[in-house]
Amino acid sequence: MTVNNNVPQALQGLIFALVGYAIYSAHDAIVKSLSGYSVFQIIFFAMLFVYVPFSLIRLTDGRKVRYRPIHPFLVFLRALLVVGATASAFMAFLMLPMVEVYVLLFTTPLIISILAIPLLGEKIHAFRWGMIILGLLGVLIVLRPSPASIKIGHLLGLASAFCGAGVAIITRMIGRIESAPTMILSPLLMNITASGLALYFVYKPMSLADLSMMFLMGAMSLAAQLAILEAYRKAPATVVAPMQYSQLLWAVFYGFLFFHETIDVMTVIGAGITACSGILMVWRESYASTVQPIIKTGNIRAPEPEDAEAVTSPAS
Repeated sequence: MTVNNNVPQALQGLIFALVGYAIYSAHDAIVKSLSGYSVFQIIFFAMLFVYVPFSLIRLTDGRKVRYRPIHPFLVFLRALLVVGATASAFMAFLMLPMVEVYVLLFTTPLIISILAIPLLGEKIHAFRWGMIILGLLGVLIVLRPSPASIKIGHLLGLASAFCGAGVAIITRMIGRIESAPTMILSPLLMNITASGLALYFVYKPMSLADLSMMFLMGAMSLAAQLAILEAYRKAPATVVAPMQYSQLLWAVFYGFLFFHETIDVMTVIGAGITACSGILMVWRESYASTVQPIIKTGNIRAPEPEDAEAVTSPAS
């Protein structure tokens, strides 16, 4: 995708971000459509179709790269959490309306803020506590929890958010130390290995159409990552990160068009509150003078500014 050079860089970044997150939403709609297969079978083939082209790109770009991790345990734990977040999110998409899944996944920045206190030694100031409470209020409005309304899909969505928060915390700890190939390839390898082992027990013969859908998922995941990387190269996090909440609109559209999902007014209000809390947190943290972990994205699949810098700068 090309953007006219006369368009300001920030606007170009916004366009790339919207395109990237729109592709991710279409990717999630495909996941939901493949409900006849185990999530591990879906993950295996989707990741395989990402891993092979990505590896070829990395091996043929002519740059010297370092693959051996400096902190192997943390790299392994981060990759394991990515597997947990991916599998939990995919299962949640199969069980719940897309909007509800996204609202749960968008609690990730809130969880990161809370975990940053014991794990990173950060102090959370009043504004962020207010945004955390506001975001959780939005989730409660959407879910209206009761013993009858809470399903296993909701628990899986929250599990994915907690795993995603763990990934973000570890990334803040080692992201400037480990090489970009190590940080990107290790979760891909872990996903392929874990889902490949599970595939022996859950494999189901696939039609050519469904296999094509899994191939398309892999291609879309790669395209979305490249689009968001380009967005971060062209625009600051304050412009790019809030665009992830556009996925709520796509969730409504795809949910209604393909899965006959409908949402009520309370769901719209709750989703809006959660989105506003995340956007305000990004803007406030990006301009804050205090040293706190800036919440750039709540989506573990989406690259962050550091990734864009690593891709364009010489590898260590």
